[in-house]
Amino acid sequence: MPRADITDLFRIDDLLSADEKAARDSVARFVDSEVLPIIGRHFRDGTFPAHLVPGLAELGVLGANLQGYGCAGMNTVSYGLILQELERGDSGLRSFASVQGSLCMFPIHAFGSEEQKARFLPGMAKGKLIGCFGLTEPDFGSNPGGMRARARKDGDTWVLNGTKAWITNGSIADVAVVWAKTEDGGAESVRGFLVEKGMPGFSAREIPGKFSLRASLTSELSFQDVRVPERNVLPGVVGLKGPLSCLNNARAGIAFAVTGAAIACFEGAREYALGRTQFDGKSIAGYQLTQEKLADMLQEIVKAQLLSLRLARLKDEGRSNPVMVSLAKRNNVKSALEIARVARSIYGANGITDDYPPVRHMLNLESVFTYEGTHEVHTLVLGKAITGIDAFG
Repeated sequence: MPRADITDLFRIDDLLSADEKAARDSVARFVDSEVLPIIGRHFRDGTFPAHLVPGLAELGVLGANLQGYGCAGMNTVSYGLILQELERGDSGLRSFASVQGSLCMFPIHAFGSEEQKARFLPGMAKGKLIGCFGLTEPDFGSNPGGMRARARKDGDTWVLNGTKAWITNGSIADVAVVWAKTEDGGAESVRGFLVEKGMPGFSAREIPGKFSLRASLTSELSFQDVRVPERNVLPGVVGLKGPLSCLNNARAGIAFAVTGAAIACFEGAREYALGRTQFDGKSIAGYQLTQEKLADMLQEIVKAQLLSLRLARLKDEGRSNPVMVSLAKRNNVKSALEIARVARSIYGANGITDDYPPVRHMLNLESVFTYEGTHEVHTLVLGKAITGIDAFG
């Protein structure tokens, strides 16, 4: 489907460098040729299109905004744009790239030893090693400080016990970045452990029955007396600031990315409305209520585009903060989800099938609305910034 000029109403392209546009366009071509023809089938079957990983690695998508170790070294804007194009294909594929880069490669890059960086990052950038991020637990999501996973020192190893849930890439991961409490069990005792596939006591199982992110692998991780060598402990951070910095890094990318789903829904609904006739043979795009829906959708897309771009520029300048990220993630995911719902209505009954994109994106965005900080948590982050009162308790 050709891109609609109206989607770039505020000439965002004019604000991008040649390198930023080239990064976006290369991934857009990949999505058009390799992802869109097959993603509906994978969503229907509940399978992850693993055969696409080498192509993503060749494009520099994995760890794209990291420097060295085979990573592409893109700026935040380029990274956001390529995630946007992946999301235009499917949230599941974008989630794979986000987890691999922002949640797994980033902490190794930021907090790992030189030996750990050299051992893991080049293979991860090439897609030869897959990572997952183990923070959320069955009973602790928005309150990571309540985690029950524990690691105790025993000679030159750490003995890890616990369970992690809702872990993207979990069942195919070669290395899991796992966060657990140590010593007295307080939140400030949290350490990061690189748990490798095959370590005795480490297992992963797929979580069944998902109606969202069906083209993504979501797992529960179990650790039963897993012995992790000291060389696999991240030396550069202690406490919750480690995992929370990873989440803040990922959330900024997600805020940019979800506009891709909104664009897919808007452009698809626009084309469908122009071609669909009713009553006297008039295109439904010519009816006032349909035009109102399309106008509302475009309005929210433009707002999200400008918000994402400004956040990414500030991040590249070292001037962003978590409150900005919360506002962007909260606004952009909510608007993308609403756009998917409204687009579905333009398709009528056809909109509930996977022949068309809205219901797939709508179901996926229900997960994005919750993960990487729930909509409600980001609301309270903003509420505290506005009032100075912490409503978390």
